[in-house]
Amino acid sequence: MRIIRGKYGRRRFDVPTNITARPTTDFARENIFNVIENLFDLDSEPTALDLFAGTGAVTFEFLSRGCSMVTAVEKASTQYNFIRKVAAELNANDRLRLVKGDVMQYIRTATTGYDIVFADPPYDLPDFGDIPMAILESKVVKPTSLFIMEHSRKYDFSSLPHFLEHRVYGSVNFSIFDMEK
Repeated sequence: MRIIRGKYGRRRFDVPTNITARPTTDFARENIFNVIENLFDLDSEPTALDLFAGTGAVTFEFLSRGCSMVTAVEKASTQYNFIRKVAAELNANDRLRLVKGDVMQYIRTATTGYDIVFADPPYDLPDFGDIPMAILESKVVKPTSLFIMEHSRKYDFSSLPHFLEHRVYGSVNFSIFDMEK
């Protein structure tokens, strides 16, 4: 795993071979962060939420680029422990809240809103298509939040409220929602 840019830019970490996550490719991550930076001022030290955090690549990219606090939610022990290890190596524990648990439960019970919400669920997750609306209707988004959903090409979320645009980078698709729209 490579952190692309920012404070921790160009740092590399060996991902455990038994990891079950499907990490966002460097190419797709670099491009979606270019879009995020054009839509949101990361220099303002926003808060971010990384749902289905996997390897933590998105979490660490947010931390590297200036987020004041990132909450990462991951259920699998291997991924959770890897994120915890990398955070310690980067001395980033003071700006990372790592939650080991079910994302849907977290969304249902959350009382805190974030400036940026990123979700990258497993593509084969049951009820995958319901996730964006669950997030949009939850308290994890604020009236000024930006929400990015990674998905396969078989999904089209353009009819959902606050939809801003759809981006494709290779086989990776992103739907972007702006709560102010």
